Amino acid sequence: MEKQKLWTRNFINVCLSGFSLFLVFYYLLVSLPIYVIQDLHGSASKVGLVVTVFLISAIIIRPFAGQWIGKVGEKVILMASVIIFTAATALYFLPHTLTGLLILRFFHGIGFGMATTAVGTIVAEIIPDSRRGEGMGYYAMSMNLAMVAGPFLGLNTIQNLGSNWTFVIGLLLSFFGLLTSWLIKLDTKEKGDTVLRKAAPLSFRDLFEKSAVKISLVGAVFALVYSSILSFVSVFAKELGLVETASFFFVVYAIILLLSRPFTGKWFDLYGANIIIYPSILLFAIGMLLLSKTTGPSLFLIAAGFIGLGWGTVFPSLQTIAIQESLPNRRRLATATFLSIFDLGIGTGSYLTGLAAAKIGFSSLYFSGMFVVIAGLILYFLLHGRKESLIKRQTSL
Repeated sequence: MEKQKLWTRNFINVCLSGFSLFLVFYYLLVSLPIYVIQDLHGSASKVGLVVTVFLISAIIIRPFAGQWIGKVGEKVILMASVIIFTAATALYFLPHTLTGLLILRFFHGIGFGMATTAVGTIVAEIIPDSRRGEGMGYYAMSMNLAMVAGPFLGLNTIQNLGSNWTFVIGLLLSFFGLLTSWLIKLDTKEKGDTVLRKAAPLSFRDLFEKSAVKISLVGAVFALVYSSILSFVSVFAKELGLVETASFFFVVYAIILLLSRPFTGKWFDLYGANIIIYPSILLFAIGMLLLSKTTGPSLFLIAAGFIGLGWGTVFPSLQTIAIQESLPNRRRLATATFLSIFDLGIGTGSYLTGLAAAKIGFSSLYFSGMFVVIAGLILYFLLHGRKESLIKRQTSL
């Protein structure tokens, strides 16, 4: 049997489009706090609002974006959303108060929420079923690479060139995403039952995919822990006197991820989710333990490798399960549901871990995170892993 093709022009452009969206997200995630404090003279306690407001609007819009995709198609929503996203990026020159910036961040989050839902839906549609785990893994890898490149570029730009050049470069990166999104060519498909139900009032089923909720909740538990790394690992490094090493944390994370991705995605397709997810969760937990015990650069970077291999594998695997559990015409809503609940975990985690770190310190925070990861493993077993094992035993009889 001939192997179905994965690396098509559409798949490459979708990965580039997703990479651009998340590159700008992480680029601004690290540069805007410095801008708020230095240029807008805001307090450190207000910095978290820049992230929270953005994610709130993304979470609110995603279920509606999934429903709109069913009515007018993925490409229309994608282009509308990346235009909003790019327009918002162009407006960062204007606000001179924190309130104005927060209003813009809310607007920007709408474009981000719609665009990531559309891109996630498109990639789920164009990947061959026999290579879904592998394809989703490579797509997730593009987001992980953005997580490395964005902070590195953002910090260097705002520290060396200032805020105006930071916003200029952010706009150019957004234009790249607009271009790659425009290059995606999709076949016109039947709209299915969503067209027949256009006149019906909106219901929960129109906005969320019920089958994706359980695995999304598992993802949200891990997101609570991941948010502590995303938000505070550089602060933790500074506290330890590892400022120069901090920038290499996500570099090591990405290198380990790149080396493992060709294998983990294929193994997911060949052997099923449990074979990949259980070991990956344990690696994530070990990484958190090592991070909590860090006193020098070597252990700090070893922890990054374990977390990159563990969490970097768990995230695309859970998203793949959310898509596989849904019907083909509901994949757009499964994508929106998964990302919305995941972002809720990130947003909540950023706030709660900030409070916890102030009380118990970063070492204790990351040590506690290990137990949350283990709790997530148990939750995965209860909500999905047990069922998959049962199905596999029945099919092998």
